[in-house]
Amino acid sequence: MNKAIFLDRDGVLNEEMGDYVWTPERFRICPGVPESIARLKAAGYYLVVVTNQAGIAKGLYGQADVLACHDILQQACGNQIDALYFSANHPSVSESIFRKPDSGMLEKAVARFHLDPAQCWLVGDRARDMEAGARLGVRGILVGHAEPVAYEPRVADLRAATDLILNLE
Repeated sequence: MNKAIFLDRDGVLNEEMGDYVWTPERFRICPGVPESIARLKAAGYYLVVVTNQAGIAKGLYGQADVLACHDILQQACGNQIDALYFSANHPSVSESIFRKPDSGMLEKAVARFHLDPAQCWLVGDRARDMEAGARLGVRGILVGHAEPVAYEPRVADLRAATDLILNLE
């Protein structure tokens, strides 16, 4: 069985802008992300992005826009991300087990990469991220202070989450 880091996108890998981020001009990678990705990859983790992209369901943008942003992320991170999954659903438009807090995107990666959820981590900035991981037995690390919930461990950013993960190995 293998291990992985599940990564939420907006607010963890790229800057949260307060609304939907889908244009390359607004897609800004957070400081330390490429280095953190490299450290986690060197430690033997599969790296899997799991992101809700409800703007697609709402008709604000399309899949091609999301893929263009993911190309920017991959290039900045040396193409070390193993999979980039996104849910194009929103409860007001359509239901899906792939939209966090459900665990469909994680389950897809577990099957694809033969992952042991007990050896995996999910790094996200929302309670729904933590819930998606918990449904599968994946440990979570909450990043930032945007979410008004009590959750531990909680760290400032992906750099700090990477330090925590690697120190606990």
